[in-house]
Amino acid sequence: MNWLSEIYETHGVAHAICILSLVCLFGMALGSLKFRGVGLGTAGVLFAGILTGAFSKPVDHATLDFVKEFGLVLFVFTIGLQLGPGFLASLRQQGLVLNALAAAVVVLGAITAPLLGWLLGIDPAAVLGLLSGATTNTPSLGAVQQTLTTLPHISPDRQDLPALAYAVSYPVAIVGIIGSLLVLKSFFRIDPIAEAKAFVAQKRRPTAEPVERRCLIVENPNLEGVAVDAIPNRLETGVTVSRIRRQGETEIRVATAGTILKNADTIVAVGTRPMLDRFQQVVGSRSEEDLLQSPSDVTSSAVILTSNRALGKTVNELELEQLSGVVVTRVTRADLEMTAVPNLRLHFGDVLQVVGDRTSLEKATKFLGNSLKRLNETHFIPLFIGIAASITLGTMPIPVPGLPQPLRLGLAGGALLVALTLGRIGRIGRLVWHMPANVNLAFREFGVALFFAAVGLLSGAKFFSTVFSPAGALWLCSGVFITLVPLLLVGGFARAVLKMNFAALCGLVAGSTTDPPALAFALNITGSDAPMISYAAVYPLTMVLRILSAQILVLFLCGG
Repeated sequence: MNWLSEIYETHGVAHAICILSLVCLFGMALGSLKFRGVGLGTAGVLFAGILTGAFSKPVDHATLDFVKEFGLVLFVFTIGLQLGPGFLASLRQQGLVLNALAAAVVVLGAITAPLLGWLLGIDPAAVLGLLSGATTNTPSLGAVQQTLTTLPHISPDRQDLPALAYAVSYPVAIVGIIGSLLVLKSFFRIDPIAEAKAFVAQKRRPTAEPVERRCLIVENPNLEGVAVDAIPNRLETGVTVSRIRRQGETEIRVATAGTILKNADTIVAVGTRPMLDRFQQVVGSRSEEDLLQSPSDVTSSAVILTSNRALGKTVNELELEQLSGVVVTRVTRADLEMTAVPNLRLHFGDVLQVVGDRTSLEKATKFLGNSLKRLNETHFIPLFIGIAASITLGTMPIPVPGLPQPLRLGLAGGALLVALTLGRIGRIGRLVWHMPANVNLAFREFGVALFFAAVGLLSGAKFFSTVFSPAGALWLCSGVFITLVPLLLVGGFARAVLKMNFAALCGLVAGSTTDPPALAFALNITGSDAPMISYAAVYPLTMVLRILSAQILVLFLCGG
């Protein structure tokens, strides 16, 4: 067994990989332990790494540096891909108020931490780690560390300070964030369960009209001999016509854009209720008969768009009526169902409701793809193109007036912005930036586990001597202050002035600190999934602001 005891000297890289694997193993086991439903999660790897780094032989630093940076890029890039499609939508409507409050939490933290550090004489490098730990935001820690390495006058010892301060402040931050919710609940005498029920009841009020179908009888004499595509106001109302039955006939046919209408024809129109009401005024009267219940060769099928030749086209550009003799009536994207208006541009994974006979549907399905295998597979070429673009953008110097050095987004900032953009665009040519949710989660957890393990191993040797010192105690107290002040100020304002529902407030607090344990606590205390709505609304912008503000603070506090 001598070879095993000597692996540290004979195979440095193999030794590093073995230690990293063991750290991830025991760290995830530690993170899975929960107290009243709250646990460290993947952050347990950080503490396993610290313990291992404090008592084991040193691990090859070059390997750890690579693993740390690669894990960070993988973690942040997959977050951006997931958030990209809904990022802009999260800033609209009621999300504007929520995101403004979340931004206020970020800004207050970015002001409180440096001010407190200046008053207490804490090294600015440690202050940046305290801010990341006090807000439980790992990508911002990665951004801080990566940016510090670009500053020539920062010594290796100071480069270790952010990780040490992060490790000190992170555990108490979890308690502090949850504690802020309890303080707000007690101060305003809130019944969380009653508030959650009120929130759900309010959200159940329809904010968007559902899509439905209606059978109409053509009675407008001006429509005699007019094609479906030429019906006045059809495009303006957003209604599609899928089926038609001629007067005196029993056969039901597909109503394509070129189908000619005759008096007393019965058609099936698809749209929202207000759209259909306007369309009915043009066409004629409503029929109580449901053509879908009549025997017919015409049927409908839900088809998933996975074919490259159909991606990026509008419904009209697909030319399915000419190619296959079918009509697209609805498109479902995520949880949103829309009528298939001609100018609607289609995305990978859209579900199209297609109407036609069985032979035509088979041809259309083949053209559109409908491949569950392709929907669930990971496209690695676009993934690596995105990562390469992230590195390019992250290392690009950006001159900013007033800053002593050009601003660099860093690996974390570059990865996030590129991924958000690509996730929003979805495709360029034949390249599709789509990653199944389970694969995205796996890559994300793998990346952050590698990052935490490397950071813990690099910081472990100095951790205990730092924590059990006057400086460590000062960091601990400072971290609690940095956590609580922004949350209590913004949370109190949201409740007292804006009268925000407590369920939404819980999601705001958890989302503005990107803290899953706090979200889990909020779900438990309210007995509802309601906090997830506001958590999801503020999470994307918060993540962007945390990373970018970390970059700017490094240059302001440590760039001189």
